[in-house]
Amino acid sequence: MDRPFKIGEAINDCYEVRRIISSGSYGIVYLCKDSRTDDNLVIKQLRPSKRRSKSEIKLFKNEISILRKLDHEYMPMLYEAFLIEGNYFYAMTFIDGDDLDEQLFSNKKTFDEGESLFFLAQLLALVAYLHERDIYHQDLRIPNILLKNNYPYLIDFGLAMQADSNNPSNKNKELILEMKQQDYFDLGDILLFLFYSTYEAKNKKALPWTEELSLTEESIRLLKRLLKIEKPYMSIKEISADLHAAIKAVNQE
Repeated sequence: MDRPFKIGEAINDCYEVRRIISSGSYGIVYLCKDSRTDDNLVIKQLRPSKRRSKSEIKLFKNEISILRKLDHEYMPMLYEAFLIEGNYFYAMTFIDGDDLDEQLFSNKKTFDEGESLFFLAQLLALVAYLHERDIYHQDLRIPNILLKNNYPYLIDFGLAMQADSNNPSNKNKELILEMKQQDYFDLGDILLFLFYSTYEAKNKKALPWTEELSLTEESIRLLKRLLKIEKPYMSIKEISADLHAAIKAVNQE
């Protein structure tokens, strides 16, 4: 059984554990204080039981590689990666915010149609930043979005993938499109959660979202294409055009 570091213990002699943020099958995440600077940081540890698994180590190193490429104020920044007695760790910035899942379901935060679309526009800008760098998140879910000062921060790159957009092979192009559309689908799923935040059930029987939600035609079209109910999007440029049309339609109501 993997024993996590205890509160007050020091990781790498300088990162004092303040609390365990999460503990999953893949890794353990700690909130720590850097004794050299007094800054709060996040330390992620590959579970000791996984350190002999080549595939798990590869995933962990891939996550580190992706974080090294990020330089965005609304995403975590890598401080360092290190080994302790064969155990893998990395340190990154701590973002002090509540995840969107908690905001929606515990704090009952609501987004009307216009606010939902504006929030999607903010998320789309973050996804565009990643895709421009050949990075595909692949796990865009409401627990992986933090809210700080009403702005979304994107976290958890454990399942993120990288690709070479300069590779002209058809197989590579198909892979990139598949990864893009997975991120687009996930954005649609998030948008649906936001739209439902103001929904009050009128019927005991659950109905399709197209019948339960009162939305403009433009928002319905946007959501259907994100969720691949209708012709799926091929690019962020296409999404952006329909998103701006939806925002315009809401503002004209």
